[in-house]
Amino acid sequence: MATVSSLSFTALGQASDRRLTVSAASSFASSFYGFRFRSNFTSDSIAVRSQNSSARVVIQCMSAASDVATVAETKLNFLKAYKRPIPSIYNTVLQELIVQQHLMRYKRTYRYDPVFALGFVTVYDQLMEGYPSDDDREAIYRAYIQALKEEPEQYRNDAKKLENWARAQNASSLVEFPSREGEVEGILKDISERAGGKGSFSYSRFFAVGLFRLLELANAMEPTILEKLCAVLNIDKRSVDRDLDVYRNLLSKLVQAKELLKEYVDREKKKREERVVESQKANEAITKCLGEFKYAGQ
Repeated sequence: MATVSSLSFTALGQASDRRLTVSAASSFASSFYGFRFRSNFTSDSIAVRSQNSSARVVIQCMSAASDVATVAETKLNFLKAYKRPIPSIYNTVLQELIVQQHLMRYKRTYRYDPVFALGFVTVYDQLMEGYPSDDDREAIYRAYIQALKEEPEQYRNDAKKLENWARAQNASSLVEFPSREGEVEGILKDISERAGGKGSFSYSRFFAVGLFRLLELANAMEPTILEKLCAVLNIDKRSVDRDLDVYRNLLSKLVQAKELLKEYVDREKKKREERVVESQKANEAITKCLGEFKYAGQ
């Protein structure tokens, strides 16, 4: 997993810094917009026998649709839950991310699963690494998940559960989960059955990142292991490969954007320190001048 350097954002309040932040974020977000979620849609076929029955069907569909939040409502829920300003390099990507996750969240085929949760938590933690405040980073996370009407604790707990399990695995045991019993094994078996056509399953790039994290923690990064894991989970490996390439590219761009911002912040900090020193020298000179003037007047 790529490591993102920690930064200090002491200069984020200045207008010139905000312009740089937007510029750096735009480079990352331009690629992030391609981080789309994909799944197969199926159309519900409805037999209409009469005009009256057709009217009833329309009313029922409208009633069901009213229970689905709009993108605007989800974004508003997020802003209500977290009211403090967010630096643009983070906010630009978060806003795009929440829109894409909203679209996936309210698909008819959507069903929460822990591997997806692990993928989201991994992406979020990578994105927000180096945020000025740990408390704010966690508050933003909670506001984000709650805006989607899901449980922040469930995401974290399931991600931790899968991480702990993966650390105890190796290349062989990771792909042999169908032959064993256990809580995580049961989760993976359920995914395999649903992905194999026996239930509702909606693939996304967060799911692909979750698989990548399992392989990473099990120290099983060989391509053949990913191929075997995808096979037992009934997941298309070509989609996973493609999505992991996008993910790695996103991390690379994020590192570049943050490094650019770090260089700017360091320069601004140095300039402020120099201004403080110059101000102190000026004050000392004025104090000395006033003292000499007072002495000469006596």
